[in-house]
Amino acid sequence: MNYEPQIMSVAALEELVASLHRQQKKTHELLSNLGFALRSFKNLNQFLELIPLMVTRVTDAEGGAIILFKKTGQLQIQQLHCQGDGNCNDLRQRIESSIFQTLTDVCEGKETSFHPDFWEKLESRIELDIEYPIKIFRTAILLGGGERGRLYVFAQKPSYEWTEDRQKLLQLVADQTAVAIHNDELTVELRKKERLDRELEIGAEIQERLLPKKFPDIPGLELAACYIIADRVGGDYYDFIPANYDRLTSKQIDISDTTKWSITIGDVMGKGVPAGLIMTMTRGMLRAEVLNGHSPARILEHLNRVMYEDLDNSSRFVTLFYSEYDPTTKILSYTNAAHNPPLYWQAATDKISRLDTQGHLIGFDADSEYEEAQIQLYQGDTVIYYTDGFTDAANQDGERFDEENLIYAFHTACQQQLNSQATLDSIVSAVNTFTGNNRANGDDMTMVVMKVM
Repeated sequence: MNYEPQIMSVAALEELVASLHRQQKKTHELLSNLGFALRSFKNLNQFLELIPLMVTRVTDAEGGAIILFKKTGQLQIQQLHCQGDGNCNDLRQRIESSIFQTLTDVCEGKETSFHPDFWEKLESRIELDIEYPIKIFRTAILLGGGERGRLYVFAQKPSYEWTEDRQKLLQLVADQTAVAIHNDELTVELRKKERLDRELEIGAEIQERLLPKKFPDIPGLELAACYIIADRVGGDYYDFIPANYDRLTSKQIDISDTTKWSITIGDVMGKGVPAGLIMTMTRGMLRAEVLNGHSPARILEHLNRVMYEDLDNSSRFVTLFYSEYDPTTKILSYTNAAHNPPLYWQAATDKISRLDTQGHLIGFDADSEYEEAQIQLYQGDTVIYYTDGFTDAANQDGERFDEENLIYAFHTACQQQLNSQATLDSIVSAVNTFTGNNRANGDDMTMVVMKVM
């Protein structure tokens, strides 16, 4: 009886087991090395430099290369590794030459844009430029559903076979490379967000400092105000400016019982940082205009003229209601640049009316003219200045609080003879009850309550 075939089968089986063991060990080492690299390397380029070397070794090839593109399509990095003797240096030079020449041809020499024909042209050029036989194997590096690059393996040995195991190993490295790129992009986005958050915090701090820190002591008036911001930086504005405000020292000088006071409220179209910057600009320019001692209408005309060019370039506008109160006569003079008209409750008649005049938005027309009006105030009379964040506040059904509800809430508070702060609190409470405190996607809400004592 001949046992030789059986003995050969056992030997073949042992070799197969040994081969599988070697392959498992190689895969395990690959995973361990990739995991260590992902944990250790803080710089993506360091990780990418390792990839061609790794795929060359695990696939038993002569060389490996990686070419990646950013999400914008710009060339991000290229790495090439070649091992062994003989044609190694020549292979490196020819592949590098092919990469740059293809970029020059496809991208018109700029090396900044990705073209869909890039990969095909590159691979064809490599095959043409290399005079000796070479095998090229590739796999895509996929990220976010799109191809962000390719990982290459180069083999010169005629006996080299592109086995299923080698394909899997190459794909494994490509997938880990995609993870590394994704993690790096997340880190970059996180750092960008942290910087933006800090900038927003600084903007909010500056804006908070620009708003009145306390209410001025205006004879015969009781004041209250609120500024409920929708985002960390808002576009609403209110201010109290004495007629003899010193712009050079930023101080109030010689305040007396006869000093006139400007009471103003405004709203920049939009919200966030751009609106906050324009609000800051508006505040500074308006305070400078008040020093000139002109009438309210003339002040808005000058303000509109000096702000027109900047606002026109930003494609934004400002609504502004400007008034001046004379404590001696209790006369309120006012002008309006398309802002929500303040509501005036007359205690003697229990009637509410709007304080409004004709006038365009600040920044709409450089030559805009503004009308001016006056009203005599008496004891118990109350005026509320507000921005459209109050009337536009919506409930979960999308219904707006609107002016009618604001008038009702204001009227109710006035009939109860509440003071300014209590009147403000009552109106804010009415809005919150209507909206169910639903402030998502809302606008800034600003209100000033002025009551004659």
